[in-house]
Amino acid sequence: MSGVNHQFRLAARPVGMPKRDDWKCTESPIPEPRDGEFVAKILYISLDPAMRGWMREGKSYIPPVAIGDVMRALALGRVIASKAASFSVGEYVYGPLGMQEYAASNGAGVSKVDPTLAPLPVFLGTLGMPGMTAYFGLLDVGRPQPGETVVVSGAAGAVGSVVGQIAKIKGCTAVGIAGGKEKCEFVTKTLGFDAAIDYKSEDVVKSLKQHCPKGIQVYFDNVGGEILDAVLTQITRGARIVVCGAISQYNNTGPVRGPSNYLSLLVNRASMTGMVVIDYADRFASAAREMAGWMAAGKLKSREHIVKGFDTCPETFLKLFRGENIGKLLLKVADA
Repeated sequence: MSGVNHQFRLAARPVGMPKRDDWKCTESPIPEPRDGEFVAKILYISLDPAMRGWMREGKSYIPPVAIGDVMRALALGRVIASKAASFSVGEYVYGPLGMQEYAASNGAGVSKVDPTLAPLPVFLGTLGMPGMTAYFGLLDVGRPQPGETVVVSGAAGAVGSVVGQIAKIKGCTAVGIAGGKEKCEFVTKTLGFDAAIDYKSEDVVKSLKQHCPKGIQVYFDNVGGEILDAVLTQITRGARIVVCGAISQYNNTGPVRGPSNYLSLLVNRASMTGMVVIDYADRFASAAREMAGWMAAGKLKSREHIVKGFDTCPETFLKLFRGENIGKLLLKVADA
């Protein structure tokens, strides 16, 4: 195949907020598939907070991206050439295809998507990794029971927005924490949360007492820091805290701030458990079917924040840390 493949590679380990100089845009020929491989034209790239951790050197649940390598990213594309028996030209695929315009893959970690079931961007959001994170993090780790109160931070984001809706489906009271009036109204008026707390303008502890009069049984944490500390003061006996992320700490240049109120876990015989969604990969298909059913029934809504233009990758990525996105942040690379 003739043509140019543009790629964003990691040029340096960021210190604090990533800068454009931490990336390098390179050109290479569009790859040809080898035996057992296919080549996909990338249509959408998923921009996720976890990518900031992948840029950092050190031990984690997945190896860091090496300097000079194409930036790791989940993406959705269309197969344009194939020497793989299980992938045909014209099929749509989703997986770790990287921050580039074309990707060659042997199919590892890649799944097919059916565009007749939902719009393509939804497969990177509610029916993709963020939705799976919300589903398994809440149901398997948080274990909410009908009548309990579930609080979620980052409630207007890709994961948090789904967590609160699933909590409602399961008969719980859902309280979201988000930044700004627009996000809080989205959480309550569009998604159906029972309440939303604006951490930018409200006293979070005071508002938690107001909206959670019987305390908090499940907390789904996406931000860490001061918000986690505030929630710890309001948990009940046997509460379950799901540690999904800590976006408030990802760009720290000093030590990560841990919870100063952690003794509340002891007093309340509560648990705080970390979760990584790839541990549930063998159950993704069944979860997606159930969630697609909720969507078809109007019980689960999806929202995508789509920015056009591959060259805007570094700047668009920063929207996550500036709180500028509502719903799943995606980069549109090409038309389907």
